[in-house]
Amino acid sequence: MRVLFIQHDHVSPLGPVGERFAHHGFAIDTHLVVAESDFAAPNIETAFPAVADYDVLVPLGAPWGAWDDACIGRWLLPEIAWLRAAVDSGMPVLGICFGGQLLARALGGSVAPAPRGEIGWTSVWSDDPTLVGEGPWFQFHYDRWTVPPGAVEIARTPAASQAFVVGRSLAVQFHPELDAAGLQGWLDWGGASKVQENGDDPAIMLAQTRAVEAAARERTFALVDAFLTDVAGLLPRA
Repeated sequence: MRVLFIQHDHVSPLGPVGERFAHHGFAIDTHLVVAESDFAAPNIETAFPAVADYDVLVPLGAPWGAWDDACIGRWLLPEIAWLRAAVDSGMPVLGICFGGQLLARALGGSVAPAPRGEIGWTSVWSDDPTLVGEGPWFQFHYDRWTVPPGAVEIARTPAASQAFVVGRSLAVQFHPELDAAGLQGWLDWGGASKVQENGDDPAIMLAQTRAVEAAARERTFALVDAFLTDVAGLLPRA
């Protein structure tokens, strides 16, 4: 089986999500949307790969807004249409943060700036902890979705919806792929100032991430396993 990860920028590592797909024997391909050289002017064009070449899609996070057509519309709108066609064809999608917001928008929901963002390790309230555990999960977002028609919300915080299931697809607002190395990349590329603006200390956030990394990795493995068996139907139940 083959999985395609959509990396919207050059600091979107696959982390333990990619590790778990590889553990289950998936061949992993990646598609980078905005290269490092285009980071400051991200409204570029890209051709998304043929969906039929894959068994599952995983669109990852991004530092831009999934609502911001003016900033990134030259690839944002085509990706939304691409995801809609993928879901319509029966393709499973695991949408992560920005990727989950794209899935919401593609299926008739909406995405907009939230009254406040969420940054850091946060517990979620889950209706199905066997699929989406209560965490804590790492958050780094300023926007939120409305759940699309036909989808079932299964997790939330007081600030935002955190997960929904629709057909063979799952969207999560948090970052199960996040590890210390990934966070270091985000901090180096503008995230540190955002963390400080939120009233937090980037160095302590990074130290905390290193401290909880092993436990978070196991939670991510459980999430990926449940997605592949219970939502996507790509692996048999044990």
